[in-house]
Amino acid sequence: MTNRDSRLSLSADVDPLGPLRDPQDPGYDVFLTGTVFLDIIFTGLDSAPVRGTESWARGMGSSPGGVANMATALARLGLRTSLAAAFGDDHYGEYCWDALEQGEGIDLSMSRTIPGWHSPVTVSMAYEGERTMISHGHEAPPPPDPAPFLQCPPRTRAAVASLAPDRADGWIGEAARRGSRIFADVGWDESGRWDLGALADLEHCDAFLPNAGEAMRYTRTECPRAAARALAERVPVAVVTLGAEGSYAVDSGSGETAEVPGIAVDALDPTGAGDVYVAGFVTGTLAGWPLVDRLAFAGLTAALSVQEFGGSLSAPGWAEVAHWWQTAPDGLRGRYGFLDELLPRDAARGPRRRAVPTIGFRHSA
Repeated sequence: MTNRDSRLSLSADVDPLGPLRDPQDPGYDVFLTGTVFLDIIFTGLDSAPVRGTESWARGMGSSPGGVANMATALARLGLRTSLAAAFGDDHYGEYCWDALEQGEGIDLSMSRTIPGWHSPVTVSMAYEGERTMISHGHEAPPPPDPAPFLQCPPRTRAAVASLAPDRADGWIGEAARRGSRIFADVGWDESGRWDLGALADLEHCDAFLPNAGEAMRYTRTECPRAAARALAERVPVAVVTLGAEGSYAVDSGSGETAEVPGIAVDALDPTGAGDVYVAGFVTGTLAGWPLVDRLAFAGLTAALSVQEFGGSLSAPGWAEVAHWWQTAPDGLRGRYGFLDELLPRDAARGPRRRAVPTIGFRHSA
């Protein structure tokens, strides 16, 4: 078995792109780059920590975070994923590298380990359905080669990017020129300007997926649906996520709109749910599913993820999707009937690497 075959054998039980694959395809389905954090997550807090007191959490987990959330979610859904990131040469960096490459089958050939650079760390506290995070890290030293990647970037079906005001990432435009479909989200605009024109790489995007608050601020609208329609004037597909209420999307090419309500679950940790949503939407898009099915699947994967610790290692694979489908409420079976054609009849819930309180046990149980 080759290294590449070994990596693929670690991915999902179902290949959503199987019917579309061709020997001339790119080596990987999705490329992404960003910062990998070590996430330490506390759950079971009754309220926010109070100054001058000590709070005890009923649950704790650790896992790779940051861009690792998205990379893991994509890989667990069966997409051949390539990640370019910097890793520290400390124990945290070694743990994150191993969890992603060996545990998830993510290609790290474009990533690098930096001697003497410590891994960025985020502590996340989940309570009252939300989270508060504290992060620490230093910018990674630039690579000795002026080009950011060995192949800038590799040829893939798609790339996932995070846009920021007044920043143009050259690799995004290059990926688009090489035929990659660009999916992007965006973070909070600390400047308060909320200027769509400042998102330089938006012009390269096939799909833009902000949350409702971001979308309304960028479009100066008071309704998420109006925001999606306004954004669809700038990108082929605009998706606005509505949290527990679901999501709404507009396809500007076909004029199609779609809305799918959220799935009610008992949430343990919302860390990374937005990344898992994007991964689900990318999967459905590359597989050629109808818009409404893409929204439904993305919402389902996000709902499954918040029931476990951690942003990356809580991401569901096809075994988790199959398990949910076998016990889905009658009221949802019509909306999610498309899963019948995707899931093997004998799909079983297999072992899945999860976040644990320690930075990986020295010996497997």
